[in-house]
Amino acid sequence: MRRARGHRALGGLSRYAACVTSDEAGRGLLFIVSGPSGAGKTTISGAALRAFPNLIMSVSATTRRPRAGERDGIEYLFVDKDRFASMIRRNELAEWAQVHGHHYGTPRAPIERALERGQDVLLDIDVQGASQLRALYPGAVTVFVLPPDRSTMESRLRSRGTELEAVVRRRLENACREIARAGEYHHVIINRSREEAIAEFEAILRDTHRLGAAAMPRHRAGMSEAALASFLGRFQVEAPAA
Repeated sequence: MRRARGHRALGGLSRYAACVTSDEAGRGLLFIVSGPSGAGKTTISGAALRAFPNLIMSVSATTRRPRAGERDGIEYLFVDKDRFASMIRRNELAEWAQVHGHHYGTPRAPIERALERGQDVLLDIDVQGASQLRALYPGAVTVFVLPPDRSTMESRLRSRGTELEAVVRRRLENACREIARAGEYHHVIINRSREEAIAEFEAILRDTHRLGAAAMPRHRAGMSEAALASFLGRFQVEAPAA
């Protein structure tokens, strides 16, 4: 679930001195999108990458095996556990986490090179990684994509037909835990329809550039903070027992 598939992807693993993402003249912006499996992040991110030529997708490193059709350096950088451990020791990762039994991490240097060139960088990342990146890049713009309800999320997961039942159940449990943290993000999108969710996400990208990240109003899917908290609570009520 962790990252969207690559379009105009970033690669490379050299080190750099950490910098703060901001509205500096000529510097790109960092956008972080999170959400549970089945929320539609891949579709939304892919549409944005096609709509905004200056937007580039960050490619994550992972220790999991490639799935059918996945290409090294495009969808992910596939590395073994020893290489991943070395990347951690050498401070080559902006963040890393263990997700669904595998390690994932974001190489630092490609992000910084793109931002310095004035390109915007998009990361499709889990809540663990997003928390680490917000600390490193306080100016990052964060977006959480939600399914309309738990049953829809489960249906979307099962429609893939590529996961064992135990894997689906684990992803659903993880999803409910992640959804509980959606309120930490600047913007929240409820993916009731693909077209509307894509339009909302693209509007956030455009308005952030127009207004500046600091002045950008928080997008809460048309709800008050209290209504959003109530909506998020429904997923916890419906979550399967541990």
